[in-house]
Amino acid sequence: MNRHERDDYYVVGEGVYRTDQNGAQLLARPSTLDQYRKFRFSRLGPMGDPMDDAARQIVEQVADVMAGKGVTDPDSHDPVIPAGFTYLGQFVDHDLTLDKTAVHLGQDVSVAELIQGRSVSLDLDSLYGLGPARDPQFYDPDGVHLRTGSTVGVAFPPDTPVANADQAGFDLPRSGQGATPAERRAPVIPDSRNDENLVVAQTHLMFIRFHNTVAGKFAEQGLTGTALFEKARAEVTKHYQWILRTDFLPRIVDQAVLDDVFTNGRKFFEVPPTSADGAGEQQTRETIDAPTMPVEFSVASYRLGHSMVRDAYEWNAVFRTGGPGGVAPLGLLFRFTGTSGNFTPGSATDLSDLNDVNAAGPERLPSNWIADFRRLYDFSEAQRPDLKPADGLVNVTKRIDTLLVDPLRQLPEGAFDGRTAAVSTVGRGLNLAFRNLTRAGMVRLATGQQMAAFLGVEVLKPDVILAGNGGAVLPTASDTQPGLTDEQKAWFGEHTPLWFYILREAEVAQGKVTGVGARIVAEVFHAAMEASANSIVRDQAWRPSFGPDAATFRMVDMLLFAVAGNEQVLFPLG
Repeated sequence: MNRHERDDYYVVGEGVYRTDQNGAQLLARPSTLDQYRKFRFSRLGPMGDPMDDAARQIVEQVADVMAGKGVTDPDSHDPVIPAGFTYLGQFVDHDLTLDKTAVHLGQDVSVAELIQGRSVSLDLDSLYGLGPARDPQFYDPDGVHLRTGSTVGVAFPPDTPVANADQAGFDLPRSGQGATPAERRAPVIPDSRNDENLVVAQTHLMFIRFHNTVAGKFAEQGLTGTALFEKARAEVTKHYQWILRTDFLPRIVDQAVLDDVFTNGRKFFEVPPTSADGAGEQQTRETIDAPTMPVEFSVASYRLGHSMVRDAYEWNAVFRTGGPGGVAPLGLLFRFTGTSGNFTPGSATDLSDLNDVNAAGPERLPSNWIADFRRLYDFSEAQRPDLKPADGLVNVTKRIDTLLVDPLRQLPEGAFDGRTAAVSTVGRGLNLAFRNLTRAGMVRLATGQQMAAFLGVEVLKPDVILAGNGGAVLPTASDTQPGLTDEQKAWFGEHTPLWFYILREAEVAQGKVTGVGARIVAEVFHAAMEASANSIVRDQAWRPSFGPDAATFRMVDMLLFAVAGNEQVLFPLG
């Protein structure tokens, strides 16, 4: 079972960082074989200090004001970013961090397979798994096309044909087997995290459609079998990387930093050696044989997407403001999945509910919850202003800043540990901000100030850290309410947790990731594209062929291509 939150982090050269059942931080040294079985993290910058009790008390107060406190949907980016990009970012995160050895390879594999089993690259292994020969359960019998599933028709709203009938191809493929409803609801995809919330699940489904449409195009040229599958996978992967490089990253990351990294190469993360000395050659072999993910990226900089989440969405013609079902709260987008939820509103979502053998309710996505992609992306970018809902209700991201919407204070347990293990709900255990900040202490992440010095970028001044720009306001202790003392605030202004620091950088820059955050994100994306077997970084002459021209392929172009001219697929409920 892949998890949204890791229990431990194996950092190459250091060991495994984890906490015990009481929250105490531990460092273990695994055996050589166990090291190869771990997803391999690395440390980009200096090591920070462990989180002591004094720091933890400050973090608790900061987490409380970051997540919620009555703040709902603060101002969006300017220019606005369509909300689908929040969840494309989560889809990308799962692509980067899928550990195939934990899911597919089992116990009896070679060290070489163990090393290559983790794919810190943008290669869509979360879509393809190990391919049709080794993971046939994800594919149609032809071994080329990816499987899809069917929704289940429901009575609400009445006299709504699409909602009232099963709809083939509009849900992820599901197990349909097992003793419990949770087992039968389980998605049959390489990474079950892509069924944690409904937006990511429907995004994954669109990438399935994209692959299948591309495969159909190449089949028309006479390709068959393995050659057809490999050609389709290569082109889908490169088009996906092009979307990330030209459409996704420029919306959230400082363009100057992106241009520098993708033009001049990386300066800090897995930099190719400049000499032929033995140490340099060894570093190159380690980079190739044992790819790694910087903890600074995984635990801090790429968690910027948590700030972009809205607390409610205009989902489709049924679940929207003024619609028969009303606007869709974030909690229901977790509920209507097989990993975090049970497709049944109004019931508990704890683990006992997810595993109840007597539980009733759908075991596939109800048809009235199919996404309307016109509300998640702006098709006027593709000169299709007609592809806009008649009611004009669309979704944009929240600004990247130090505030998270209130529902992220209490995430469903399935979002962390799937259906198989209990999650500690003591204190702030399900508060996403608290978990992010304490994870940083667990792996001894450098502070924002330390990373700024390491990367050679301007360090935010303490007064900027404390004041921000319309984001989280650090509480001041008084006789009537808890908060931070002047001494604690002064300490926080100079020893800022990296995740908070990066969000504050973006907040001050009007929602654009810059400075420390931009450098880390840009270099890791560049390295991950370079590491893919199909790479637009290594093949710099490659250009997209499925968009409006040879320089353009955006997310809206992918969606239009994926539906192969049947645009009603983008909004089947109207």
